[in-house]
Amino acid sequence: MRKAALVGAALLAAATAASSAVAAPSRHGVALSSLEQGVLTDINAFRAAHHLSPLRLSASLTAAARSHSLQMEADGYFAHDSFDGTAFWKRIQAFYPSSHSRYWSVGENLLWSSPSVDPQKALAMWEASPEHLRNMLDPSWREIGVSAVHAPQAPGVYQGLAVTIVTTDFGVRR
Repeated sequence: MRKAALVGAALLAAATAASSAVAAPSRHGVALSSLEQGVLTDINAFRAAHHLSPLRLSASLTAAARSHSLQMEADGYFAHDSFDGTAFWKRIQAFYPSSHSRYWSVGENLLWSSPSVDPQKALAMWEASPEHLRNMLDPSWREIGVSAVHAPQAPGVYQGLAVTIVTTDFGVRR
């Protein structure tokens, strides 16, 4: 199994909490906020500019990403591994099983920023990190899950600030 990027991009800025309006469910049955939809659109545009196939939105990977964003917000930490130390790929595997697949691999990009972060800024932060850039440009990925959680006063490493935590989980099963 391939380990994903372990470097998180962080940008702190004072800003007012932005609300997350949920968009209509996509054809895959996943409801995305406008920020989440924008991140998905921008990652796929970035991949297209590099002659790579677009990623399909996965309900399973989105559930994994959303669960992790919510856990980091609630427990006040920022890491790929779970709060209890479980490896990120094991957490994702609970949502996106490898059973019946000859080949299975997952990766993850994380960031936390001011609540006003937009898809273009998220993409720029990941582009500036070699590990995150590699994930976005990995030709083996076929699916993606996207989550953005807004917290008005996040505990722990977020120091009570208003933040947005974004998780993208990448995957392939063959």
